[in-house]
Amino acid sequence: MVREKWRLVRDGIEKEIATGAWQPGDRLPTEPELALRYGTGRHSVRRAISELAREGSVSVEQGRGTFVETGPMLEYAIGTRTRLHRNLMSQGVEVSGDLLGAERVPAAGRVARALRLIEGAPVIESRRITYADRLPISFGTSWRSAERFPDFATRRDVIGSTTETYRSYGIDDYLRAETTLHSRLARPDEAKMLRQHPQTPVMVIRAIDQTLDGMPLSFSEVIWSAVRVKFTMANEKD
Repeated sequence: MVREKWRLVRDGIEKEIATGAWQPGDRLPTEPELALRYGTGRHSVRRAISELAREGSVSVEQGRGTFVETGPMLEYAIGTRTRLHRNLMSQGVEVSGDLLGAERVPAAGRVARALRLIEGAPVIESRRITYADRLPISFGTSWRSAERFPDFATRRDVIGSTTETYRSYGIDDYLRAETTLHSRLARPDEAKMLRQHPQTPVMVIRAIDQTLDGMPLSFSEVIWSAVRVKFTMANEKD
């Protein structure tokens, strides 16, 4: 049986979105351009766009064109016990991540101050990217004392959880000591990393985590996709 042409167009557009060729916020080519691209008539293109809009994959704005949708926004609660997996897995998404690199470096001024170390003291600088249902939602850098956590990054990569990794060092619980955040437009390299349009925003979050008795554990700076994640400040009871 010959497959309906509009379905071929729909599947082709879905594939382009899934592979990142067309990213959230991007405007799709015009109907004539899509018809030429997929070797179909404009009627098939309109049917495909209509189906994709119904499914929530794209939005059609009168007079402007058709745009890739960002999908439902995830909610991320920031509180005294901020936990990545607890925040996201409770919403039914698959959380995964990759270690982009880790190296021993001297602590710069702000890192040393956050960790209460002497400037220039050795720290482990690690870089990670996080995915929700295989879509990148954040990437960033964290710093920890090299003397206290010499292999934290690689150990975390094997264990798969920051909380469980701290437990492997004998730290059963920890708190968020400080969080600062601000938004801005994504820089070109950030947009590429997060697979989003360069003219869409990111949220920059800097944080310090500490032990229950107030000893700093980590300082981090993470770039979040502000078109995929929204943040709330949680009031928690110990």
